[in-house]
Amino acid sequence: MRRSALAAGTLFGFGLAFSTMIQPRVVLSFLRFQDMGLMLVLGGAVVVTFLAYRFVPRLLRQPLLGGAFGAHESVLDRSTIIGAAIFGIGWGITGVCPGPAIAGLGAGSWELLYAVAGIALGALLQGLTAPRDR
Repeated sequence: MRRSALAAGTLFGFGLAFSTMIQPRVVLSFLRFQDMGLMLVLGGAVVVTFLAYRFVPRLLRQPLLGGAFGAHESVLDRSTIIGAAIFGIGWGITGVCPGPAIAGLGAGSWELLYAVAGIALGALLQGLTAPRDR
């Protein structure tokens, strides 16, 4: 299982680097509607995810690496809305998303260490303040 996670993460990171999503200036120009090249990346991700969630459970009895397919409950509550707003504001100000930030570090963009430190701090604060019943 660890090898498959490493392979999937590596492929994901190469995809982010190839699409230039690891460059904050490219992301910011996309968010300002100046360069819509990342719309193809976003659209491709939505299509692949939709098809996988919709059809893979019908084609396979169980996931390739074991376990079972299942529905994941999602909750739209105050905490989710506030978290999404904080994430969106941070993304809009910096042009950095967690996955591309880590992939960017792998590509040698060491200035992204500041963003990764902020992401880690935010995750820590969320973990310390989240209700324990979730």
